[in-house]
Amino acid sequence: MSTRTWIAVAFAAASAGVAQGFGRFTLGVVLPAMRADLGLSNTVAGSIATANVAAYLVGTLAVAIAASRIRLLTIMQIGLIIAVGGQVLSAVAPNAAVLMFGMFCCGFGGAWVWIPTPVVASAAFPAEKRGTAIGLLSSGMALSIVFTSQLAGWVRRVWGDEGWRNIYVVQATIGLLVAMGTFAVVRHAQEQLSPKGSVGGFDALRRVPGWKPVTGMYATFGFMYLLILAFMSSRLEDDNGWSPSTASLSFTLIGLGMVFGGPIIAKSVAKFGTRATLACAFSLWAALVITILPGWVIPTLGSSFFIGIIFASIPVTLTMYFVQNASAQDYGPGFSAATLAFGVAQMVSPQIGGVLADWTSTFLWVFLLSAACALAGIVAALRLPKPEARSLTHLPEAPSHEPLAPPSVFSVSPR
Repeated sequence: MSTRTWIAVAFAAASAGVAQGFGRFTLGVVLPAMRADLGLSNTVAGSIATANVAAYLVGTLAVAIAASRIRLLTIMQIGLIIAVGGQVLSAVAPNAAVLMFGMFCCGFGGAWVWIPTPVVASAAFPAEKRGTAIGLLSSGMALSIVFTSQLAGWVRRVWGDEGWRNIYVVQATIGLLVAMGTFAVVRHAQEQLSPKGSVGGFDALRRVPGWKPVTGMYATFGFMYLLILAFMSSRLEDDNGWSPSTASLSFTLIGLGMVFGGPIIAKSVAKFGTRATLACAFSLWAALVITILPGWVIPTLGSSFFIGIIFASIPVTLTMYFVQNASAQDYGPGFSAATLAFGVAQMVSPQIGGVLADWTSTFLWVFLLSAACALAGIVAALRLPKPEARSLTHLPEAPSHEPLAPPSVFSVSPR
């Protein structure tokens, strides 16, 4: 592959990092400082997080509609502009209302970047390496989270809780540079737009084998992960008495785990299959969340690293499943429809977590709820169609479309 191809994929991964790691996951690590500076309750803080994920939900629905009108690369570029604009608003927010609108822009832009990016990035790779490209997107998000957690710890040491806006100033500056590079370098040749279908893309989703358990897992993941990422720092600082710098280290380790999550999961899917990989991932999530509850430093930091691996692995595996099983025309609206369920779960998750924390005066039950949700994910994973059963089901039918990518693309081993 040419140097330009690698640079293009790097900018696609950086775009995912700006829109997701900066635009959506920064809130969890700066939430304690925001609460202290603005005098917010856990319920109001949860409402700010809800604005972010509600916008992701709206953005997902908008992508499903837009996919039949504009090309995926254009959707990605528009989303990046909106996400960076949200970071600019957050950097100058004088109160919770403006901050909430900034978070809304970040969430909306995040959906418009994330949904088309796997196809845009993997198209730049030869077929046998497209799984690696999808894994690199997760690594881009991971590196942005690592950077943010360290930046947040440094900012709070230097400026205290009042300096949290400086984090968004730095992120918005980086986001503008990434956006300029993405517009200049990233290209995607899309032969035709997605056909118009039902609102939300559910017709396209229903054409994907195993769409019910896949959608169920996506929704479960959306609910359970945000209970942890949105309130991890608050749990460690408020309930366990950790210092802000040590709590930031936990977030750093989550980000480091995410760097390895994509490549590891690609190999796991190739060797053990999607069903076993996802069932193990949800099982490990429940076990790791329980492990961090006592707040013991070494077990918590170690579990944070592995939570990062699982956090990256589940959405990457589900994305791989869609890329492998959806047609080129169905991918945009179909994946958007599944992401819609993910967005609904995200929208209610932080609000429920905030109310539960205020009601019980602890984040213990918030974390236990996340662990319990993982059990539903295990059940859904085991309901995925087996490869043999899926092939037998479709054997009598003539193929009506070409798959977006062959199964071999998810092997990251050198050929």
